[in-house]
Parts: sequence; C-alpha cells; structure tokens
Amino acid sequence: MQISKEETFSQFNLFPPTRYMGSKEKLIPALYDVFKQLNFNSALDLMSGTNAVAYLLKCMGKEIYANDYMNMNFTFAKALIENNSKKTNDSDTRELILENKNSRFVSKKFKNLYFSDDDSIMIDNINNNIQLMKDSYEKAIAQSALIRACIKKRPRGIFAYTGMKYDDGRKDLRLSINDHFLLNIKMINKAVFSNKKNNKAMNEDSINVMSKTDLIYIDPPYFSPLSDNEYVRRYHFVEGLSRNWKDIEFQEHTKTKKFKSYPSAFTKLESTTNAFESIIKKYANSDIVISYSSNALPDKSFFLKLLGKYKKYVDCISIDYQYSFSNQGFAKDKIKNKVNEYIFLGTDK
Repeated sequence: MQISKEETFSQFNLFPPTRYMGSKEKLIPALYDVFKQLNFNSALDLMSGTNAVAYLLKCMGKEIYANDYMNMNFTFAKALIENNSKKTNDSDTRELILENKNSRFVSKKFKNLYFSDDDSIMIDNINNNIQLMKDSYEKAIAQSALIRACIKKRPRGIFAYTGMKYDDGRKDLRLSINDHFLLNIKMINKAVFSNKKNNKAMNEDSINVMSKTDLIYIDPPYFSPLSDNEYVRRYHFVEGLSRNWKDIEFQEHTKTKKFKSYPSAFTKLESTTNAFESIIKKYANSDIVISYSSNALPDKSFFLKLLGKYKKYVDCISIDYQYSFSNQGFAKDKIKNKVNEYIFLGTDK
C-alpha cells in the first residue's frame, strides 16, 4: 500500500526533536525524496543514532531494522521503531518520579559534575523506578525519556566537560529533570505507532550486522583530522545510564568520569575506508544510500568510485548544510560551519 507524502510527514512530525550530534533531522525531506524513487519493502539503518531516518522509513510503511553500537540509541529504537503499540499511562509515569532510595549512584559518582544535587537525586529516583518495570517496551520509553531529559538539561547537550559554564539561558536549563522527564514521556508516547510491520531494534557493531534487506542506509561517524567523531566521549553519562552502569569501567583519573570508548573503525582514515569497502561489498545486492559530509574524509570521489564497483547506477545529491554549535564545540581546530551534505545512492534498477 502506498503511503502519501502528507501521511508520512503527518506521522513523522511527531518524532521527538533532538540536539544529538550528527542527527539527520534537517536532511529528512531530501532523504524522503531519495527513498521515494526506490522500490523496496525492507530497510536496514545500519548506524541509526537518533533513529530519525529509521522513523521516517517506518512512517513510509517499510519493515525496518535499526542498529546502533550505542545502547542508548538502541533504547530509542526499541521504544519508537520496534515498538508498535505499547505506551506508558499517566499514573504509571507519575510513579516513576517518586522517591526511590535503592541507589544513589549518580548523586555520589557524579556529584558536582553535571547536575545540581536535586536533579541528580531525581535521576537516581527515576532510574531506580525504571529498573522495576516489567514490560520491555514501556521500560525503553521511560529510559529514552530519562536520557533525553538529561541531555536537555545540559548546556550544549553533551558530557565532555563539567559544570554549567555554557549556560545560555535556555528554558530547558531552568526546568527540573522531573519536568523534562514527564514532557519527554508524553512526546515519545505520542510518537508511538504501528506501521503493521515486524520492525527490529539491534545493538551490534555495524561490521557484524547480518540483516539482509532491500535497502541499506548508512550514516557513519564522519572522519576528520580537525575534530574527533567519538560519540561515547560526548554522551558517556547517558550511555552509562542506559545500561544502568553495568559492565562499565570508569576512567577515574578523568575529570568527567568517562569510561573507555567503544572500538570503532571510523576513528582513522585507513580503517574508515576499509570499513566502507567491507560494508558496501556485503550489501552489494541491496540499494545503498549513504550520508556523508564534504568536510570529512574520504572525499566524494571515493564514494562514487566505491559504489561504482558494486552498483550499476550511482548518483550524488549535494545539500547546503550547517552544523549545530554543539557538534564542534570541542574541535581541535574550528571546522567550517557551512558545508555540503552528500547523499550517495547506488542501485541496480
């Protein structure tokens, strides 16, 4: 059944907005136009991040497999991509903010680092209550709302520095964690819907994913010698929170109390190019769509040549784009704010 553009975006507009580094929300209209050209029923979002693109594809009526190596992003996918019907009701939601002294991990471990004492206690209360939840989808909704609350409450939305020195006066910084949590629960509940497909959320290294779909969408971390692309460094607090701090070895000598970043093939140029070669070869029988930046390496010619090895038809759409402030706040050298965002397409049809 064909779903119109109006129907697609009527649903997509309920997707909770985010300040997450690398989010493709601004590219959604252009990606929709690319996807609409193709004839496919199933799609793999290999590195789903915020899951904005996976959510778009779900809105288009496709069967979606959303994968990300970060547990927090897997949690988002569990709540909004795999979940077709479960929501938290108001009474259950209100109970999640009640006092629960089972653990004061955040209050003690991260004291005076990211949040006020009151907000830290709220995070502990909510997280403790979430651990008591039985339904996996309702739990994912609550975890996603708590993660989003923590990001919203932080200036710049990241955890690569301590304190509140970048307080820009936003309303978000005046609201309590409880306020943010309740608002985000409502937004996520409103965005839950069924596209009558058996969608799946996954939490694997992109190199190891084996799902075979009609289309694969790839939005990798962009490699640049001017700035690191390490998501865990920026989001280690909420990543650890999504795992309830299990199996995490903190780097105690660091001011931010971060933990070791996950292994990634996209931190060096040579391993980045090798990873792309491996992924494109693996999915040579699928339509392939890749997002990448003119400000990153490898360059445009690399992708055109690589896709040309495996696909009959190759195209590149270039879009003017501007990075958000938080994406480059810690760059070694300030990268150009205005760049071109490329959408590469490889198909045999």
